[in-house]
Amino acid sequence: MGRDAGPEDEKYRETLSDMQYHVTREAGTEPAFSGVYWDHHDDGVYRCVCCEAPLFDSTHKFDSGTGWPSYVVPIRPDAVTEHEDISFGMRRIEVRCNGCDAHLGHVFPDGPGPSGMRYCINSASLNFDGRDDPDAGG
Repeated sequence: MGRDAGPEDEKYRETLSDMQYHVTREAGTEPAFSGVYWDHHDDGVYRCVCCEAPLFDSTHKFDSGTGWPSYVVPIRPDAVTEHEDISFGMRRIEVRCNGCDAHLGHVFPDGPGPSGMRYCINSASLNFDGRDDPDAGG
């Protein structure tokens, strides 16, 4: 379910790690409990590793016990897009960055709070800007 190679493909191959490329451009999944942000608790904004678009706020992050960063909502409703994913014999909803179409993870209807949603996101698709970072711009 990866993206078609295009002019941007070479840029991503040069700037992303192998895992970041596999996750974001080939719709891969990092192993559970392996990503840098699954147990990350700093205050700030999680951004797309490909285009730096703001995607999730740390105030919406929760410990789902799954080994991947989980959020109840995106930072803005239009920050991500959702698409039906019927790969591997399952019906899921894939989450992509609205800015560059990078694969981020999936959303499931088993989260806490009023939304009841769990945005299960690969750490490899994210960068983090802390709120106390003067270069964060957030």
